[in-house]
Amino acid sequence: MKLGLVTSGSGGILGMAEEARAAEADGFDHYAVPSIYSHDPISICTVAGVHTSRIRLLTGVAPVYPRHPAAMASAALSAGAAAGGRFTLGIGLSHQAVVEGVYGMSFDRPAAYMREYLDVVLPLLDGQAVDHRGDQFTYRGGFRARDRVEVPVLIAAMAPVMLRLAGERTNGTILWMAGARAVSDHVAPRLTRAAENAGRPAPEIVAMLPLALTSDPAGAREAAQEQFANYGRLPSYRSMLDESGADGPGDVAIVGDESAL
Repeated sequence: MKLGLVTSGSGGILGMAEEARAAEADGFDHYAVPSIYSHDPISICTVAGVHTSRIRLLTGVAPVYPRHPAAMASAALSAGAAAGGRFTLGIGLSHQAVVEGVYGMSFDRPAAYMREYLDVVLPLLDGQAVDHRGDQFTYRGGFRARDRVEVPVLIAAMAPVMLRLAGERTNGTILWMAGARAVSDHVAPRLTRAAENAGRPAPEIVAMLPLALTSDPAGAREAAQEQFANYGRLPSYRSMLDESGADGPGDVAIVGDESAL
């Protein structure tokens, strides 16, 4: 098991790059950037890649709406080159309320949308030319980056159909608000079975959770419950909390003193 840090989002893009450098100096293995701040997470990883030398950088996650898969691949390849092969592209569908309410786009058949997205983004990341005419996207072309490096892809997957897609087509999954029971009983078996059936290597599971080093675990759980309450109302996260046997985000938070953690 490896340990990582999710950015606090403080200090702007250069502040986050400095935070990644500090996380590297402190011995963390990963530095993850979600899409809840004003700056693009792939761009943050690109800048952080120049300021670090060892730590793995990943988006946790970059939403596929409304970015075309070719634009996503181009940005990811740039981050990969800047980080010298230490960048992992985590992508996700976001939520119906965001896609339809904010972007005014259809959220119809999201799994099919992601499947076609991978049809374009994966070969482009692998340096292949693409000639795709699908239901959602059209793209003809490829990239000739001389400094292209491998960019692993993880999908934010919670529903069985998405876990199957992640195992069959990508390097694994990246999770938020999934407790130990959800990972062991729901995520890992489905993801591993899909990868095995597709003849792929054992998939990776990146699980992100709130954490507090504290002498007051009850107070920390209460604070997490309040701070992350909105995640308990979003359908995809609600289902993962249910799989975890949790009433709310505070129940899956990792809290305690140094001996407990």
